[in-house]
Amino acid sequence: MASNHSLNSRIIILECLVLVLSICLISSLYGISDPHLNLDYYKSTCPSVLEIVRKEMECACLSDPRNAALILRLHFHDCFVQGCDGSVLLEDTVTLQGEKKAANNKNALKGFRIIDRIKNRLESECPEVVSCADILTIAARDAVLLVGGPYWDVPLGRKDSIEAGYALADINLPTADEGLLSIISKFISQGLSVTDMVALSGSHTIGKARCVNFKKRIYGDFPMTTSLNPISQSYLKNLKSLCPPIGTESDNNETDMDYVTPNLFDNSYYHVLLRGEGLINSDQQLYSSFLGIQTKKLVEKYAADPIAFFEQFAESMVKLGNITNPKTYVNGEVRKTCRFVNT
Repeated sequence: MASNHSLNSRIIILECLVLVLSICLISSLYGISDPHLNLDYYKSTCPSVLEIVRKEMECACLSDPRNAALILRLHFHDCFVQGCDGSVLLEDTVTLQGEKKAANNKNALKGFRIIDRIKNRLESECPEVVSCADILTIAARDAVLLVGGPYWDVPLGRKDSIEAGYALADINLPTADEGLLSIISKFISQGLSVTDMVALSGSHTIGKARCVNFKKRIYGDFPMTTSLNPISQSYLKNLKSLCPPIGTESDNNETDMDYVTPNLFDNSYYHVLLRGEGLINSDQQLYSSFLGIQTKKLVEKYAADPIAFFEQFAESMVKLGNITNPKTYVNGEVRKTCRFVNT
């Protein structure tokens, strides 16, 4: 019995190693450049686009710093479904099923009115010129910058999709309780590396999670990853009071994923993982999973070196923003309103 158990364990480890090597090989085959995008796309048609987006985001973040996280999440959920094409902004109609009510998006996405306000300003200044996809991409950069994060140049020229990817939202987007290798494969499929994945996960330094997404974690292996640290146990007690084990009434209760500096974009998130206090399972696995040899080293690196984190996050955000759907360059458009395709 012991011999068979040992053999099975070795087989599982070998299978995991093969999968990891396959993922790394696939990663090397992906490119990130998009010839349709450039920094001066609106130079002659709408030169004030960056200023207008910046001012609206300043107002939004001053009124509530959490708005930065909402816009950043919107951008991520947009780009992982059909590329960065503004499809996440579309409402359901008689002829179109949007992405907002997909399981991975329902109750998880907010901030749509901020994008509406920016679009209205730009339609007054430059009618039918700036796409909603570009607006969301610029707004995500400004959101990060306005709460202390890094700056990066945003290539522009995206078109808005005339269709949505309801089914893809539940296939492509990572989930809170998903295994590490599965999440890595989802990033790889978008042309993003393991390094990109760990750096982009750092955006959770300004995010919140709903009880439904961390209930399994706090009633599961949370004590094991924190090694029964008394401070961590006090934190766990607070989480359990917010999220009781039975019933669904509290499922939409929210708490910060980085409880130390929740409104500041910094590397505190990685220190949370080092202490084993990651709120959602998929975050803590970056450091605690026995399969996460590379991810653990990256977590340690970004915890020790905030400059390295900022530099990689900026680079990875450009790659994320460059994920595009070739179909949008054929049949895409510049929407007059971000919630509906043009008639």
